[in-house]
Amino acid sequence: MTVEVHTLGCRLNIAESETLRGLLDGEEDLVVINSCAVTAEAVRQTRQAIRRARRARPDARLLVTGCAAEVERDMLAAMPEVDGLIANTAKLDPRAWNVPPAPRPAVKRGYTRGFVQVQNGCDHACTFCVIPQGRGPSRSRSIAEVLEDIAVHLAAGVQEIVLTGVDLTSWGSDLPGEPRLGALCEAILARFGQLPRLRLSSIDGAEVDEALFELLAAEARVMPHVHLSLQHGHDLILKRMKRRHSRADAVDLVERLRARRPDVAIGADLIAGFPTEDEAAHEANLSIIAELGIAHGHVFPYSQRPGTPAARMPQVEHAVIRARAAQLREALAGERATWLAAHLGKPLRVLAEKGGTGHAPDFAPVRVPADTQPGTLVSVVPARVVEGILEA
Repeated sequence: MTVEVHTLGCRLNIAESETLRGLLDGEEDLVVINSCAVTAEAVRQTRQAIRRARRARPDARLLVTGCAAEVERDMLAAMPEVDGLIANTAKLDPRAWNVPPAPRPAVKRGYTRGFVQVQNGCDHACTFCVIPQGRGPSRSRSIAEVLEDIAVHLAAGVQEIVLTGVDLTSWGSDLPGEPRLGALCEAILARFGQLPRLRLSSIDGAEVDEALFELLAAEARVMPHVHLSLQHGHDLILKRMKRRHSRADAVDLVERLRARRPDVAIGADLIAGFPTEDEAAHEANLSIIAELGIAHGHVFPYSQRPGTPAARMPQVEHAVIRARAAQLREALAGERATWLAAHLGKPLRVLAEKGGTGHAPDFAPVRVPADTQPGTLVSVVPARVVEGILEA
């Protein structure tokens, strides 16, 4: 059997897994688990994936890479199902897999969007986060390398490029001249006039440069979808997290974007039950959902991670964390339902995907006509919302 790569976690891992598939193409009896360690739940899911893969391929060589291979190295190495670990920082290096160097792998046709890694690692030290332990310091790819990757995706017929990174908006800080992410996006749009859609993965609002803001606010080919690494809505908690923005900073950024581009959809990550979070802080976390109009929300119940400063702070009880996470999800669901309903009767340009659905520019999920080929752009005028999906 050919190589299998199982991916957990972020969009960056998705992009790296595609590179791994190309790098390891032709290898036999090999299973790779590209793991995640962002939360204790992610580590649990990694262990489950390892066990499932071993049951399915009992005779295959099973190797683990990704963040959990760094953060939880001893635990994973002790699992009898695991034959070896590959350092996360070396996983795209052919030498780590004992395979010959290969040209940039071709992209399989039929993919609807291309995930392009432009940056890796993080130089910040948020008190809850182990990702710097798993990814190392921030490292940027050159504009030439990024353009080369995008050219491969476009040659395969991809209609949308998604830029990914651990700390995407820090791109360029380690390159000559310290260019900003806005400059990279400008270079991409200038080089590829045929690219219909450019999308950003999660960004840090504190790092949005003026050129990037202008593109998000006014460039039609940059999708009106901004996912903020927000984490909380209370200033004291943000300070204890060692985040670099305040609540007012986040509100100001969203207000300025909406003033220029009213259709922009806001996404955000929120942590429930961070250490020392009292009821007032939780209420502030709840209220920022409506204040920002968060349409794409991800809630993470706080999870103690080894070696982080937050793990040494006074902890919130697990039952309280679960209850607060449920309240956040309920508030987000209400905000999303209102947002989806506002699309009814309006024509949407949808990128069709497998399974009969696709996404509008603001990442609203849309049902497409049954005969639509994945990877094509079609117009849909939704008339109703069925189980969270817009339908004509």
